[in-house]
Amino acid sequence: MPRLSLYKPEKGQDYKFIDRQISEMFQIGGTELYLHKYIGTNDGTTDKDFTQIQDLLFLENRDRKYDESIYKVRGIYNVQNIDFNLSQFGLFIDNDTVFLTVHINNWIDYIGRKPISGDVLEFPHLRDDFAIDSVVNNETISIALPRYYVIEDVGRASEGFSITWWPHLYRLKLKKITDSQQFADLLDKEVLDANGDPTPDVTLRDLLSTRAVEYAINDGIIAEAEADAPLSGYETGHYYTLAVDPSSGKTIITTADETDLSTDSTIHNTSEVNATPQRSGYTGYLLGDGLPLNGGTNFGHGVNFPTSTASGDYFLRTDFMPNRLFRYNGAMWVKVEDGVRMTMTNTPTDGQPAPNTQTRQTYKTSFINNSETTGIDQKGFDIITIEATATTIQTTITFTAGMIAKAFLNEEPIIPTVTNGLGGKALINLNTTANVGDKVQWKLYASEMAQRQSLSKALKPKADF
Repeated sequence: MPRLSLYKPEKGQDYKFIDRQISEMFQIGGTELYLHKYIGTNDGTTDKDFTQIQDLLFLENRDRKYDESIYKVRGIYNVQNIDFNLSQFGLFIDNDTVFLTVHINNWIDYIGRKPISGDVLEFPHLRDDFAIDSVVNNETISIALPRYYVIEDVGRASEGFSITWWPHLYRLKLKKITDSQQFADLLDKEVLDANGDPTPDVTLRDLLSTRAVEYAINDGIIAEAEADAPLSGYETGHYYTLAVDPSSGKTIITTADETDLSTDSTIHNTSEVNATPQRSGYTGYLLGDGLPLNGGTNFGHGVNFPTSTASGDYFLRTDFMPNRLFRYNGAMWVKVEDGVRMTMTNTPTDGQPAPNTQTRQTYKTSFINNSETTGIDQKGFDIITIEATATTIQTTITFTAGMIAKAFLNEEPIIPTVTNGLGGKALINLNTTANVGDKVQWKLYASEMAQRQSLSKALKPKADF
C-alpha cells in the first residue's frame, strides 16, 4: 500500500475540487472590478506589446495603450480606514496602497493572461455618487467620481496555497493612478451621460485630475512672488549715491549755500548741485538696473550714442545683452553698469522702466534651448534715415545664395529677408513699411547657423519627441 500524501505532482481531482470552492467563494463574497487591460505602447512611430519596454534608457513605458473592451473580474481586499502614520518625517496616509487578491484560473479564463504591472482596475463600489458639483468648461455638472488603481506588482498570495501545495490566488499591489502621461489613453476618454452618450468636451481628466487647480495655485504663487520681488537681485534705486569730483576723486558734499547760511541766505552755490555720480556707491548681488543713478533725467536709450551730449549724461545701449548703461565724462562714454535686474519669469512686467519692458534678454533665455539663428561672415552694415516711404533697402553688396539680414526699425527688431536685387546686389526686404524719418539699422551675413542647444534637449529620449 503506497504512503499517504496530500501533495500530488500533478493537478489532480483534489486540486480541481478545492479550486472550484475557492472560485465560488470569490463569486459569492468578492467584489466586482472593471479591468482596463494594458496591451502595449505606441509613441506615434512604433507599436510595442506589453512584454516590451518603450524607453530602455529610463526603463519606462510612458505612452501606454489600453484595450477598448472592459473586462469584469472578482477580487477581495481588506477595506481600511484613513489613518495617519506619525513618523519622524511627519504625518503620512498609509492606505493609498491596496493589496487585492484574485483567483488565478478565473483571471486567466476571463482575461487571457495573468495580471501584469500596468493593468488598471476600477472599483465601482468606491465610486463617489455624492461628489460636489464640478465646473467644467464654464458649466456646472453633477458628477460621480470613479476610483482607479494601477497594478504595480504581482505575486502568489500565501493564503492561496491549499493543502495540495498548489497556489490558487494572486496578490496584487495597487496604487491610485495619477494624471500622468502613462494614463493619458484612459483619462482622455469622454465621460458618458445617464443615457450612455458621450458628454461633449468633458473627459475623465476634467473630473479626476487636480491639474487645473494646481496650475491656478502655481500661477497665484508666481503672481504674488512677482509682486513682492518683481526683479532679481537687490533694489538700491531708493538709495542716494553721492557724486564724485572728477578732479580730486573725492565725494562732493555741498549745500545750497557755500557760505554760512546764518549770515547770507541769498547767495547760493549751484555749480555742484546737479553733478551726476560716476558709479553706484553700493555693491552686492545683481544691483544694476540700467537706470541713471539718483534718478537722473538726462537719460536716453538706443543702439547708437547720441551726437549731442553734455558731460554727465547717461545713455542706455539696448543693443547690448544685457542692456548697458554708459555715462559721458566729457571726452568718452564710460560704462556704469549692466541692466542685470530682470523679471523672474519670461513674461514682460508692465510699468517697469527699460530694460524690463520686454522679455528677458539674457544668455540664459536666448542661448539654451533656443531655436534662433546667428549670422556668419558679416558682409556689411549700415544705419540709415528713411527719406521716402520704403519696404526694401538696396545694398551695394554682391548677392550670394543663403544670405540673411538682421535689422532694427526704430530700435525695434524686425525679420527681413534677402533677395537678388539690381545688378546682382543684395536687396533687403524689410517685410514692413518704413516711414519718412524712421531709422533702420541692418547687418548682412553670408549665411546663418542655429544657436546651440542644451544637453537636456540633445539627450532627450526618443520617445518624448
